[in-house]
Amino acid sequence: MDSLSLILDTFAPIAGRRILDIGCGPGILAKALAAEGAAVTGIDPGEAAIRAARSRVPAGRFEQASAEALPFPDAGFDGAVILNALHHVPDPRAALAEAARVVGPDRPIVVVEPLAEGSFFAALKPIEDETEIRAAAQAAIAAAIASGAFACRRDVTFARHETFADLPAFLARVTAVDPARQAAIEADADGIAAAFEAAATRTPAGYGLTQPLRAHILVPAA
Repeated sequence: MDSLSLILDTFAPIAGRRILDIGCGPGILAKALAAEGAAVTGIDPGEAAIRAARSRVPAGRFEQASAEALPFPDAGFDGAVILNALHHVPDPRAALAEAARVVGPDRPIVVVEPLAEGSFFAALKPIEDETEIRAAAQAAIAAAIASGAFACRRDVTFARHETFADLPAFLARVTAVDPARQAAIEADADGIAAAFEAAATRTPAGYGLTQPLRAHILVPAA
């Protein structure tokens, strides 16, 4: 299983469906969904990310906005995706409530979040320790379900495997997500290199890292 397969399965048939990509970044997921015929709208707080998404997916609609204050009317989408982004939101509970508002009752929201474990997490930790914010995202999801605001249609954990040619390739990957990480990399280059070597598995193709992901398919209550 991978995130894209789970998302496509959730919204099948996806062609023509209005999907909101919350925390769209540079539009990688949006491009994949648009290629399947979805009508994609994306939001991200980063201006550079929105420019990249617009360039990558000309047919999509992209707005610079916060997940806690979506600039869309109620029930305007057939579903939403929050892919590896909820833990970056200062108030994840507010983001879930906003997602519910813009999709409306009985329409799915796919939330995929990295857990604070795995070799990818271990390699990232000296650059940015996301232990607390990842736990906060999971707590927000659990609280939203417990409150009755959402039904959980599916809760599944799976692994994302990535291979990097070398340390610079890994660092390029993690700074593409957040350019502010570059300062931490420069401050402790030797420690970060050691953590990467210790966490990664050497393969003929390069350095392998694994990140466990937990996916929830949430359906807002009526």
